[in-house]
Amino acid sequence: MSISLANPELLLQEGWIDGRPASGERRFDILNPATLESVATVSDLGAGDAGRAIAAAAEAFTTWKTLSMQERSSLIADWATLIDDNSADLARILSSENGKPLSEASGEIGQCASLLRWYAQEALRLTGATLPWQSAGQRNFTIKQPIGVAACITPWNFPAAAVIVKAGAAIVTGCTCVAKPSEETPLIALALARLSKMAGVPDGVFNVVPCRNPAAVGDAICASPDVRMLSFTGSTKVGKQLYSACGETLKRITLELGGNAPFVVFDDADLDTAVACAVNARFYNGGQICVGANRFFVHDAIYDAFADRLAGKVSQLTIGNGLDPSTQIGPMINRAAIGRLERLIDDSMSKGATILNGGTRRDDESLFFLPTVLSNMQPTMAAYTTEIFGPVACLYRFEREDDVLQKANDTQAGLAAYVFSGNPRRLLRFSEALEAGVIGANSTNIFSNDLPFGGIKQSGLGREHGLHCLDEYVETKSVCLGL
Repeated sequence: MSISLANPELLLQEGWIDGRPASGERRFDILNPATLESVATVSDLGAGDAGRAIAAAAEAFTTWKTLSMQERSSLIADWATLIDDNSADLARILSSENGKPLSEASGEIGQCASLLRWYAQEALRLTGATLPWQSAGQRNFTIKQPIGVAACITPWNFPAAAVIVKAGAAIVTGCTCVAKPSEETPLIALALARLSKMAGVPDGVFNVVPCRNPAAVGDAICASPDVRMLSFTGSTKVGKQLYSACGETLKRITLELGGNAPFVVFDDADLDTAVACAVNARFYNGGQICVGANRFFVHDAIYDAFADRLAGKVSQLTIGNGLDPSTQIGPMINRAAIGRLERLIDDSMSKGATILNGGTRRDDESLFFLPTVLSNMQPTMAAYTTEIFGPVACLYRFEREDDVLQKANDTQAGLAAYVFSGNPRRLLRFSEALEAGVIGANSTNIFSNDLPFGGIKQSGLGREHGLHCLDEYVETKSVCLGL
């Protein structure tokens, strides 16, 4: 099976180093999770190839950093235009290797172009400051300069947006970039790299190293003194390993890690709104999303009504191949993800949970898991402390605000949290008390180009998006000028 594209040139199956395809001795298959058929066979690059990519990026940095911000901004905007022009092909690539519904893939590609345009505009406002006089014979001011080579390690669940949010920010500020995409989804990163070349981004500025063994390439990135910054999105476990490994060369590091988001529904909430948002917060991208609602805390007075309505909505979701326009829930990414869901559900059932919907895989051979709602959940169950990362909603009862706040914050994760209430004072009070970096109050629409995104506690370091997102990729230099 291959991916049918209007522009076949976008299906790049080699690495991308110094502005050209890079082959390796080994290759590995990229499977469509919906069909389990190979859609491409990609070069399996290693630590040596990562070294070549870093060297190319370091060499390109010497000239790329000298371009005016207007020149870089213009090239980034041209890149965004090419993404828009090829959006249908890019969405098909993304859906084919990731499995997500085509409508969601199209939305992700559109977000990539939008984000690049945002970066192109914000870069023009990345300015220093002239400071007040301290003496008649000296003037002090600051300038902002690109940090150097930036490495990006990106996940499979949003494989286009995660590349652009990191690489786009790095490149527009004058950094050069080495990206290591997930071994599950390298094709979209490679397609974006080819489009950057077509937009006029110079050779070596954006490099992509696909590989089956991410540890070897990750080690090479962490060990290299030429890499001055690392941005990672993925599991908390791997994030901690990278954080430790970067200590030897004192790299700047940003981490967007796992979540365990609470979704709190008070008895004065608008039930229709809360249920609709619950479906979005748990079942978007098949639940394979770091900000997905993990623990639904519902007030006892409306618990049964909420559970019935949610189960009814979930039963109407269409499961199938992401390339089918009618699909709302695609497959899980791999068999390990299926096994994790089954273990969590088995544990919950053994401790008294009730299945209202689904609860099983669709069949023994495929990677489709039926959208599931579990009732009568308890904090003693493994799902309470585990990031579910699948189409499974777990419902817990509560009666008192102080009690549910303690439970909502009863986690080392702190990425996203949601609260629903008809009382504006309670919404504000509870939002301020929730220990998470992003709060949805009567809303699950928590992403915007101008809104900072990132976690607290063990959900990460630093912020992406937002008015100051480019600051992660620059150094502020003080200049003291004697007259």
